[in-house]
Amino acid sequence: MISAKLLKNAILKGEDMLRICSWNVNGLRAVIRKGALQDFINQYDPDILCLQETKAKQGQAEIDLPEYEEIWNSAERAGYSGTAIFTKIKPLSTRNNLPTELEFKDQFGDPLTEGRVLTAEFEKFFLVDVYTPNSKNELERLKLREKLWDPEFLKYLKELEKTKPVIVCGDFNAAHAEIDIARPDTNHHSAGFTDEERQGITNMISAGLVDSFRELHPREVRYTWWSHWGHARANNVGWRIDYFFVSKSLLPVLKSADIYDDVTGSDHCPVVIELEF
Repeated sequence: MISAKLLKNAILKGEDMLRICSWNVNGLRAVIRKGALQDFINQYDPDILCLQETKAKQGQAEIDLPEYEEIWNSAERAGYSGTAIFTKIKPLSTRNNLPTELEFKDQFGDPLTEGRVLTAEFEKFFLVDVYTPNSKNELERLKLREKLWDPEFLKYLKELEKTKPVIVCGDFNAAHAEIDIARPDTNHHSAGFTDEERQGITNMISAGLVDSFRELHPREVRYTWWSHWGHARANNVGWRIDYFFVSKSLLPVLKSADIYDDVTGSDHCPVVIELEF
């Protein structure tokens, strides 16, 4: 196995492919207990793995991945939310949360305490791992999404982009287009497919961030999340709500984008991009 230092040098010389994976694990300890995380690492060997909904703090999960540096942003609330990055390539710097002084109103809760954004700076790009707040069944967090979170998050990405290109991945808790959801007609007022949430994705694309999977697979129907109800995964009644967005300047080095929908262990499956600098 190539060392992190050798891998970094190879990438910078354009001699190797960089594989970045993203996976909402819906509880890291559960995925480890099932053996799903180790099986995934063994099969796909990501250079960088971004996780969402870890529901754990560093040290609470028994992880044996010595080739990876662990970077965590856990929620203050136990067993809730959280992001983490496992990387073979040492980042230049890391940052937790959004650098905003915006006061989130009490009725929405405070997503800045929920470990939802984790940024790692590498030589060629910023990598942002995000677990976007869910609007919830009664849409009680929809205004948070529309008025506060989505605009502030996009503002943050565009600020980063002034320095170097951005790769942003994770669970955006929204299916963008009708092709991204198995039953669009019955879900226009459901959390994850409201006009407001879809507009948040449209705003990112309008600002110059590219949906990598849709860029390379414009008409392919694939999903990344399935409900626990009604045998949704067995029947492939799913939603594509996990994404990799990249700055347009990275398109020449974007070699592939895929969805690993054969990987089980969570109600989400991993997504991946490969880049060759």
